[in-house]
Amino acid sequence: MLAFLGVAPGMTVLDLNAATGWYTEILARVVGPTGRVIAHNHPGARTTLSAESFEERYGGNRLPNVEQIFVRHNDLRLPPGSVDVVLMSMVYHDTYWHRDGVDWGPIDRPVFLESLLDALKPGGVVGVVDHHAAAGRDPFESATALHRIDPAVVRRDFVAAGFEPDGKSDVLRNRADDYNLDVFDAAIVDRTDRFVLRFRKRIVNAPS
Repeated sequence: MLAFLGVAPGMTVLDLNAATGWYTEILARVVGPTGRVIAHNHPGARTTLSAESFEERYGGNRLPNVEQIFVRHNDLRLPPGSVDVVLMSMVYHDTYWHRDGVDWGPIDRPVFLESLLDALKPGGVVGVVDHHAAAGRDPFESATALHRIDPAVVRRDFVAAGFEPDGKSDVLRNRADDYNLDVFDAAIVDRTDRFVLRFRKRIVNAPS
């Protein structure tokens, strides 16, 4: 996965909606002491996820090259041109998820994606890993009902925001998944069919 995204020592990586940091720790070890990982979470993660899990991951300065930030998606503002790679692992569908009474969204996706594009260095990439929904299924409905999303919707959103599609990987495919079950259903949990897409920020050549 990380080789596909080009993560390498010395890079700055944003782990978006990092939860308790499973991927964050792997990223921290790949980028090494000269690199940096920004572990992002919505502010609500401070109460919905256990303090013990955060302490186990980050306590005692055990990941010194990781910075945790807690900010809503539409308030995320990183210095322009400061990030090499953004990882969105099983979280893009949540930009379509909203429920009245829950402190989450609605998220303005164009504004959010614009902020990621601005934060990336020229040539930087976003990797999107998510649970496959059936082709053509409404993303608001599939995200709310099943925590899934059609990869065509993801591609549409990123292209509209100015990203270039830059590849896909089948490393997490499971073609036995028929897309009808909630991803947390015991019959499919941890074995969903997952797509992996890579989007790149264009390198704009200076006029000659």
